[in-house]
Amino acid sequence: MSKLRVGITTLISLLFSSSVFAEIGIDEKINLAVKPFADAVAGAVFSSFPVSGVQIPFVLVWLIVAATIFTFYFKFINLRAFKHGFELVRGDYHDPEAPGEVTHFQALATALSGTVGLGNIAGVAIAVSLGGPGATFWMILAGFLGMSSKFTECTLGVKYRNENPDGTVSGGPMYYLTKGLAEKGPGLAKLGKVLAVMFAVFCVGGAFGGGNMFQANQSFAQLVHVTGGESSWLADKGWLFGLVVAGLVGLVIIGGIKGIARVTSKIVPFMAVIYVSAGLIIILMHFSEIPAAFGAILTGAFTPAGVSGGVIGVLFQGFKRAAFSNEAGVGSAAIAHSAVQTKRPVTEGFVALYEPFVDTIVVCTITALVIIITGTWDPSVDPSAGVQLTSTAFESTISWFPWVLTVAVVLFAFSTMISWSYYGLKAWAFLFGNSKAADAVFKLLFLFFVVVGSSMQLGSVIDFSDAMIFAMAFPNLLGCYFLLPVVKKELNEYWADYKAGRLVKTRVS
Repeated sequence: MSKLRVGITTLISLLFSSSVFAEIGIDEKINLAVKPFADAVAGAVFSSFPVSGVQIPFVLVWLIVAATIFTFYFKFINLRAFKHGFELVRGDYHDPEAPGEVTHFQALATALSGTVGLGNIAGVAIAVSLGGPGATFWMILAGFLGMSSKFTECTLGVKYRNENPDGTVSGGPMYYLTKGLAEKGPGLAKLGKVLAVMFAVFCVGGAFGGGNMFQANQSFAQLVHVTGGESSWLADKGWLFGLVVAGLVGLVIIGGIKGIARVTSKIVPFMAVIYVSAGLIIILMHFSEIPAAFGAILTGAFTPAGVSGGVIGVLFQGFKRAAFSNEAGVGSAAIAHSAVQTKRPVTEGFVALYEPFVDTIVVCTITALVIIITGTWDPSVDPSAGVQLTSTAFESTISWFPWVLTVAVVLFAFSTMISWSYYGLKAWAFLFGNSKAADAVFKLLFLFFVVVGSSMQLGSVIDFSDAMIFAMAFPNLLGCYFLLPVVKKELNEYWADYKAGRLVKTRVS
């Protein structure tokens, strides 16, 4: 504990030093201060076991097993409710008088903005390079199974949300872990409180790091890369970039979930169209090579050649990318989906099916196909060079694409930051109270860390924050297992009304 206190004290003194951005070597000093407990937390969360010579993180197994169980428990809800989910997204059954703050589409856009990002651009390139084309098959399968996890946690998020006197709502795992498990008896009520606090602490840590500093850092790095690298005028102006981004983020998050939803509902479709269109153009320009690409994906999934660990190795790379990209089972998205206007919790579960579908099955697959078709995947790639590898793949066909990629990266990072600011704020409020003072403190800290993330290379901090995000899956999914019967009851009642035509349709197709 003494080492932990020393580390925290050193970190705080460095962060709030008046010369923090000018002092030489500040990055390394922060890394050294954080490293002892960052390594301990990351080591615990990402602890692994060997399978066919491949180290498999336990958290990955935890996520995939849960997604598989939920898929069978709800009889492939990811297939049979897909059409109705689209009807809800486009507003066919929207009730403006229902409690909540945003529409189904806005809730989905906010949640998507928190997951569609650098993982889709950089992570997929690494997965295909290390696992070969076959990793794409397992990535798609994991995304398909993850749809059921999103359905489960987002239904529970709405079911147990708090509706505040001012019309705002607070929801997410913190609330269904406490309120939902309390319904199961005194013993589980105590467990629920412990799990909820654990989740909230992990969520705040993840919001400051992976949902904030990492996004700012990587978007600035890409901007410097396309403007001349080390010779760029921006090379040593990370603090300036951070201040600009912090100002823009502040303008959005000050309006709460309604302001965030308004922005994400415009940014997400825009950035998706830019990125997906560019990917499809390249794929179509190599039209004759598409059959061979799909052949390589199917062959490589089951008979991989030259991939460490064989089938297990390629399966691991695909599952890892899907789980780390769409965050199905982590519980973060349930916080955003809980703000939806609806009287029937399961409706948002149906809408949430589209999150892993868009994030993994569509966007990640397009990235993978571009890399495979252009032949730019490299088994010896440095895992930190994912964005550059994807940029090279697109640039091989479209010379000016690095600039488009820069716009996409900045937009992805910006939208991820504003979504994670909401996730972190709700977790913060759960821990410290839903007051204006607590709200202001969190938002100021969040904006401060935008500047910190843009200005520094924070290796240990990012490792720590990544671990915090995936640590959220442990309390979240444990609670979901106990509450599966609640979700099934909501589903059966609603599905019976839907099939019998008892639902009021507010939009004519």
